[in-house]
Amino acid sequence: MIMKCLILAAGYATRLRPLTDNFPKPLLEVGGKPILDWLVEDIASTGKVDSFVVISNHRFAPIFEEWASGRPEDITVVDDGTSTNETRLGAVKDIQFAVDTLSLDDDLLIVAGDNLLDFSLGDFVEYALKKGTSCVMRYFEHSEERLHKCGILEIDADGLIVGMEEKPAEPKSHWACPPFYFYKKEDVSRIPEAIASGCGTDAPGSLVAWLSTKVPVHAMEMPGKRFDIGDIKSYEAVKAEFENICK
Repeated sequence: MIMKCLILAAGYATRLRPLTDNFPKPLLEVGGKPILDWLVEDIASTGKVDSFVVISNHRFAPIFEEWASGRPEDITVVDDGTSTNETRLGAVKDIQFAVDTLSLDDDLLIVAGDNLLDFSLGDFVEYALKKGTSCVMRYFEHSEERLHKCGILEIDADGLIVGMEEKPAEPKSHWACPPFYFYKKEDVSRIPEAIASGCGTDAPGSLVAWLSTKVPVHAMEMPGKRFDIGDIKSYEAVKAEFENICK
């Protein structure tokens, strides 16, 4: 089964200013190449993705287009038309914007463009194909403080999501959901229904929370570490760690 990969890259990364005043976070360099190069090369190596879509804001779209023109993969950049952090569409509406703009009717692997992994997403793709449902990943979050800032999952013994809440006041588990998702095409078609029914549109996990109440959604335990670049301090830490990895 072949799918398309949608990369969420329309944010403004205000906590990384001044580095991101005029440059998108997903193209910042780590380990000798842009963050997106790491993701795209890994996903392309699975052989399960035939093309990529990068959803960008209007300010950074030309920069992404220049980057994409130098890549061997089939990459389309979609400009969501926003120019400020205050007018951003939010992740869920950006997904729908890309689907509508390109008339996508495919299974979608959706990833945040500003995360790095020390493992391949190939195992996640295979897990989703084996389950035959829309799927997410999960990791055990030890920090009580961070639990309040994540999408938190409740799962059964088979990994089926039985409950999810974004940024809960009282977390019901320690299973956090990182921004990597596989959606079957029939579930992608339900995004307008989700938005109309009041699904949150800023955090991408809000769609999972809504969808898991309608259809089976499974969660695979993340087999390695995720590096989330949020501010300049975390960016410098990730660069230092990847320098060691790449030696």
